[in-house]
Amino acid sequence: MTTSAFPKTMRALCLTAYDGRPESLQVTEMPVPKPAAGQVLVRVAAAPINPSDLMFVRGLYGVKKALPAVPGFEGSGTVVAAGSIAGRLLVGRRVGCVPAPTMDGTWAEYVVVPLGQCIPLLPRISDEQGASFFVNPFSAWALMELARRGKHRALVQSAAASTLGRMLQKLARKEKLTLVNVVRRAEQEEMLRKLGAEHVVNSSEPEFAERLRLICHELGVTLAFDAVAGPMTGQLAGALVDGGTVIVYGGLSEQECRIHPKEFIFHRKKVEGFWLSEFFKGRFGKDQLRALVEVPTLLGKDLETPIRARLPLESAGEALSIAASDMTAGKVLFTPNATKR
Repeated sequence: MTTSAFPKTMRALCLTAYDGRPESLQVTEMPVPKPAAGQVLVRVAAAPINPSDLMFVRGLYGVKKALPAVPGFEGSGTVVAAGSIAGRLLVGRRVGCVPAPTMDGTWAEYVVVPLGQCIPLLPRISDEQGASFFVNPFSAWALMELARRGKHRALVQSAAASTLGRMLQKLARKEKLTLVNVVRRAEQEEMLRKLGAEHVVNSSEPEFAERLRLICHELGVTLAFDAVAGPMTGQLAGALVDGGTVIVYGGLSEQECRIHPKEFIFHRKKVEGFWLSEFFKGRFGKDQLRALVEVPTLLGKDLETPIRARLPLESAGEALSIAASDMTAGKVLFTPNATKR
């Protein structure tokens, strides 16, 4: 194993219960993990708090780890050790990384990551942008690929003011696709219009569902991306033209999707799910290879992530509170090694 100088122990945020309480997430001193064959050790520079992370610490996500466990689905940092010859090529390189689902995550000073789930960062990409390399950028790319493959020319999305929503807005513009954006606050509507969004609908306004239906029918919208679930899924489905499809990729409302059966029976509409983990799981076809080639070139530009706050591991309760309070204001990052040389 090739190594750089690093300590034998590290600080990490350990989750002890899936209850969402701040006291169930504590800074713990633990051994620095050793990379096995096909793995590398990354000294973490930054790790974001994504909606999926907020769901994970409450036990609501599609993955559960044996407790205690270190959360954090993605991050960035420098490779400091490798468990095999192939990984030695990355030692000393800055990378964006995603730990294996069953292993400890990035909310720590060090993390072990499969070699295939590390991507070297271009010099122009900061550690902060690299920390959010995977979840939102690759999801936005994959969702837009579904639109391209289905030859959809007009789309609608919920949670349009989110980081992922803004990425979809930029990608739709590049693809010359019409995109209707659904938000829930007036300031979000104003923000999107300043960013160049032409069609924005506020779900908190009276007769929202009918307004959305009229706009979508006028534009011929056939595909919806839904990050909210609950009643929103049915409202999006009702707005699509006959034969349209709703792709649910999130559950921000924490409610079940509600949709009237007439949409399936009389209007031939469909509801599908999307999970980035499944997009990459068990296969590496042309779509996955294209994503790995194209996404890095878009990172920090069309796939830029706004940063709201940078906090140490010791401020976990505050960090999670800020992240959950307004997900459209930018990412909250843990910076485990910020004060260390």
